[in-house]
Formats: sequence, structure tokens, C-alpha cells
Amino acid sequence: MTDEVTPFELDIPEAVLTDLRERLRRTRWPEEATVDDWSQGVPLGYLRELCRYWAEEYDWRTTERRLNALPQFRTSIDGLGIHFLHVRSPHPDALPIVLTHGWPGSVVEFLKVIGPLTDPTAHGGDARDAFHVVCPSLPGYGFSDKPAHRGWGVERIAKAWIRLMARLGYERYGAQGADWGTTITTLIGQNDPDHVVGIHLVPPLAAPDPATFGDLTDAERAALSALEHGQEWEDGYSLEQSTRPQTIGYGLVDSPSLLCAWIIEKFRSWTDCGGHPENALARDELLDNLMFYWLPGTGASAARLYWESFKQVQRLFTAETTDLVTVPTGCTVFPRETPRPSRRWAEKRFTDIRHWSEPGKGGHFAAFEQPELFVNEICTFFRLVR
Repeated sequence: MTDEVTPFELDIPEAVLTDLRERLRRTRWPEEATVDDWSQGVPLGYLRELCRYWAEEYDWRTTERRLNALPQFRTSIDGLGIHFLHVRSPHPDALPIVLTHGWPGSVVEFLKVIGPLTDPTAHGGDARDAFHVVCPSLPGYGFSDKPAHRGWGVERIAKAWIRLMARLGYERYGAQGADWGTTITTLIGQNDPDHVVGIHLVPPLAAPDPATFGDLTDAERAALSALEHGQEWEDGYSLEQSTRPQTIGYGLVDSPSLLCAWIIEKFRSWTDCGGHPENALARDELLDNLMFYWLPGTGASAARLYWESFKQVQRLFTAETTDLVTVPTGCTVFPRETPRPSRRWAEKRFTDIRHWSEPGKGGHFAAFEQPELFVNEICTFFRLVR
């Protein structure tokens, strides 16, 4: 296989956008839910309005130009084509960092933080905090290739990212991740400690420690309650995607209104939005991220990562963690995140926590929701290990 890294630009045919608008207009809608809140899913009125906006007013070309203004590339790793952003800092002492997204996110999550991370002096920061930023699209996500065979779980992705950073010439780098990116980043630290200076996790994954159950803090009780609530009311998507991703995939690839409902529901549940997703993110931002699933038709392939790895990862934050992570670690636990381990739970797994923070606002999509806080957290931790 070639190690070639080739420039990449988005150029979506107009016919694809026309087809999307026509599909949205032809949606066969169900009746209203029998409740007037989100407890049965996305309310009909909101979804119809969001899909109307998507069809009639949303402008993909603006986002396409914004992405094409950044250096994008493709390369083949372990037989699979990987799409990634690679934005080098103008500051010579910048530290390379790989940022990894999860589901139902994309590299779009990082667009607001790339500038402050690569060129901090242009955003009121310090040149000593500069990074060369690499943002890959997960296999089966965005404009990376879709695996044709089983086996592309979190371990293989972590090894692919290690190879990617080496291919780009980086012998010393940091890694950061959320959602799937949390586990992938942890595995990068475990598998490449000679080159990884530190990992930053939003949040770290660690199971509740039974030894603390007789002396729980209020925050730990709330974290346990959130885990129980999630398992009872929020895990339908993960059960389907981890057991029958192909079945739900037919609808996610064929119906933009289903894709919209499937993903927007999680943005409402997981952001710090006070009950409505557009309190956390602009409507266009929500749709920009959706387009990274609709345009390349990745509803099934993205869901398939749950079939590969979800049960393994879920055990890390619900049941037990038996491995140790010794690389220097920074941890940020946002208030609307799930899970929200306490530091003493996390220290059972992560033996070298250099930075721990619990900001007062923000949710699961931290770089997207709270870009300034996110940048500050990364810079604060990596100052300790550069």
C-alpha cells in the first residue's frame, strides 16, 4: 500500500443536493406523539420545521467553501482511505495534536477551535500554546472510506491514527478525543507512549468504584443516577446500532428525515441546551454535521462501529476497568456529559492525571458547544507536558 497523502476538496454535485431537497419534501410524516415533550422522541412540529429549513433555506455551499479553505487530505492506512484535516501552525514550536470525534459527530465539531489552536496569537492567546492540528474522519464516517469487512473497531482505529501521525512526520505529539475519540485517544496513549506526550479526554472513561459507595459525594450520586437514567431512557440508539446496524442503516441512508431525527435527538439529550438543541448550537451548525452523514451515505457504516466496539467500551464506564493508563492525562468533565466519573474513580485507571477540570457549562460536543472553554482546557493541560 502507498503512503501517499493527497490533497482533497469537497465538490458535491448539485444533483445530490437537489435529490436531498426532493426527499425532504416527500417525507411521509407520522402522527403527533401522545405527549407534548421529547419523552417519545423528537416532536413532530420541530422536526418538520427543521426539515423544511434543510430543504428550503440551508446552504451547503457556504460550509463546503469553509471546509475547502482548510487543508484537507486523504491517505490509505491498513487498506482504507482516511479523510483528514491537517492545519499546520505558523508558530515553529507548535505541538502536533490529533483530535478524534465520535458519533453522531464529525470533523465539523472542530471548525471553531482549529484557528485558536493553530494560531493562538491571532485569537488573543500565547504562541507557546500553538498546535499543528490533525482531525481525521473515523472509518465509515464523513469522507473516509467505509470498511468492507469486519474488524475496524477502536483498537484498529487507534493504530491507524498512530500510523497517520508518523506518516505526517510527527515523532512527538498529543492526542485528544471525545465520545469514540475518548477510547481511541486512550488506546493511542497506551500503544504509542514513546511518542505521545499526553492525552486529553472529554471525559475519561472509568467505572464507578464500589469501594466508594458507602461515602459517595453529591456529584458521584448524580453521576450514578445519570448512568441509570441513560440505560433506561437514552440507550435505544446504541442497542440498535450495536446489535443490528444494517437494519437501521437502510433508513438512515435512504431517509433524510429519519437521519435528522435519529441524530438531532442526541444533540438535544447530550448538549447543555436547557431542553432545546438550538439553545446550544445554531440550526445551520446542526445541519452541517448532518451533511457529513447524508452526503457520503454513512448512516449504516457509522452505526457499525457500535457493533464492533460498543459493548467493550460501555463496560469501561459502567462495570469495571481492568487496564491501566500510565501516559500523562488531562481530564475535562462537562456538566451535561454522560458518563461523569469522579476523579477518585478515574484515578483507579489513569495513574498520571496531571489536569482535572469540571467546567460550569457545556455538554457532550464540547468543541462545538463551548469552543473557548475547550481550547482553554487543551492548552492548560498540554502546557504541563510539552
